[in-house]
Amino acid sequence: MTLNEIKMHLQGHLSDGLVTVIGSGLSCAEGLPGMGELADHLCATIGAGLGKADLAIWGEIVPLIKEMGLEGALHEKVPTPALESALSAATGAMLAERERLVISSVFNGTRQLRLTRLLGHMLKPSSGLPIVTTNYDRLVEVAVEEAGIGADTMFVGRFAGSLNERESKLSFCRNVTYKKPRVIYHYTPRALICKPHGSLDWYLRGGKPVCYAGDLSDATRLIITPGQNKFRNGYESPFDHHRAKANDAIDRASRFLFLGYGFNDDHLETHLSPAIRGGKPTLMLSRTLTPNAAAIALANANVTALEHHVEAGVAGTRLTINKAQQFLPGLTLWDVNSFIDEVLEP
Repeated sequence: MTLNEIKMHLQGHLSDGLVTVIGSGLSCAEGLPGMGELADHLCATIGAGLGKADLAIWGEIVPLIKEMGLEGALHEKVPTPALESALSAATGAMLAERERLVISSVFNGTRQLRLTRLLGHMLKPSSGLPIVTTNYDRLVEVAVEEAGIGADTMFVGRFAGSLNERESKLSFCRNVTYKKPRVIYHYTPRALICKPHGSLDWYLRGGKPVCYAGDLSDATRLIITPGQNKFRNGYESPFDHHRAKANDAIDRASRFLFLGYGFNDDHLETHLSPAIRGGKPTLMLSRTLTPNAAAIALANANVTALEHHVEAGVAGTRLTINKAQQFLPGLTLWDVNSFIDEVLEP
C-alpha cells in the first residue's frame, strides 16, 4: 500500500460504533511508570511491617519478578493477604505521586495529553463515547474533560461518592423534549469510562466502594494489582459493574481502537477476542506490541497495527495490515501525537 492509501485507511477507522480500549502504554507515554519500573519500586520498598511468613513468600517472589516480570511472578507465586495489601498500597502510592506531576502540568497549561488531542477527531454519540481502560490512573478522566467532554465514571458525589450509574448518567442530561409517544432526553457529549481494574480514587469505606479524588493514606484503595485474588474474590463492586459495562460496550461495538493495550486481561479477552475474530475492524497503536497483540494482528485481516521498529539502522513504524507487514521508515505513527500530526491533521 502507498503511504496515502495507508493514511486514508487509518482516517476511516475513527467512525461510528468505535470503542476505545486504553492500556498502560498510553499512560507510560505521558510519564507514568510502566510495569518494569513499578516492579523495581516494589522490590526496593516492600518489606517493612510484614510478618515473618509474608517476608518469606516475598523472598520467593522477588527472584521470579526478575526472571518473568511482575505479572508473571505474582501469578506463579500467590502472595499472602498481608503481602497483597502491601503491594496494592505501594502501587497506589507510587502511581498517585507520578500522576500528580502529570496532572499538575496539564492544569498549569504546560502539557496537553495525547488523548485530549485525539478526542477532538472522534465522533461523540449521544449515548456516550465508550472508553475502557485497565489503568488505575485518572489521566483518561482528565483528558476527557480537557477535551470539553463530560467524564461519566458511574460515581456520583464529590466526597465519598457512591456508585450509581443512573444518577451519573442523568447528571449529564441538559434538556427533555416530548415527541409523541416518546420522551427524549438530550445529553451533553460525554465519555462512558469503564475501569474494570479499579481507580486511584476508589476507596473502601464502611464495607462499601466510594469515590474520593484526594489521597487517603490510611484508607484501602480499590485497585486490582497482579495476583490480587483478595480483591477479585472479595470486593466485587465496583469492579463487577465496570467490567460488565465494558464487556457490554465491547459486544455492541462496530470497531475497536487500542492504545497501548497488551491483551493480557482474562476478563476482557473473553469478549474482545471473539469480536475481533468475528471481523470487527480493529486498530492498534503501541510502541511495542506484546506477543498476544502481535499474534492477533497477524492472524486477522481486519486488524491494523502500528508499532515502533528499526530496520537497517533506520527507525520507523512497522505496519501490520491484512495479515502482512510493511515498514514505514522515518515515521512514528504508533505514537498518538504523531498519528494525529501525520494522519488526522496533515
